[in-house]
Amino acid sequence: MTFVLDRELTFEEYLAYDDGTDTRYELVDGRLVPMNPPRGRHGKVTKRLLVKFDQAIEQQGALWSCRWDVGVRTQKKVVRIPDLVIITHEQEDAIDDISAVVETPPLLIVEVVSPGAENQERDYQDKRKEYLAISVTEYWLVDPGEQKVIVHLLQGQRYQATKYVGSSTIISVAFPALVLTAEQVLQG
Repeated sequence: MTFVLDRELTFEEYLAYDDGTDTRYELVDGRLVPMNPPRGRHGKVTKRLLVKFDQAIEQQGALWSCRWDVGVRTQKKVVRIPDLVIITHEQEDAIDDISAVVETPPLLIVEVVSPGAENQERDYQDKRKEYLAISVTEYWLVDPGEQKVIVHLLQGQRYQATKYVGSSTIISVAFPALVLTAEQVLQG
């Protein structure tokens, strides 16, 4: 993990931080961690899901938004930037004039796993624990390398994980009418 500064930042300092570049940073234990630009397949998967979620939101008539540019505060000095988040219009309105970091749990989070052991550990373990700790109801982990989608649904104080591969239809609590297979999500 590459850190940018040699000191810890507060949450408020993180929100105000600007190094004059377009680099996106997560805040992990008070340290800035640069987010590498995603690979092409990563972007395709994210865009495909963004379109599908936007369509499903419109069909349901839900007052939600699917965003790729919103951070999620998971601890006092931790902010994650998921690939996609589904937030309410109320959450979206709350960040209109400030840095786009929600401090209440999104309805759904999607992380697309990038290659590399460090990325996999972060997405499969660290973020999963953090999202569970703030009670994110639904967490999708999309792994193009392993050709699977894992949907974590909050059940009490734990996640119930279901793995989807190939032509199996993904079951979503947030989007019960969504008809989408793992293969459709992962197609390159």
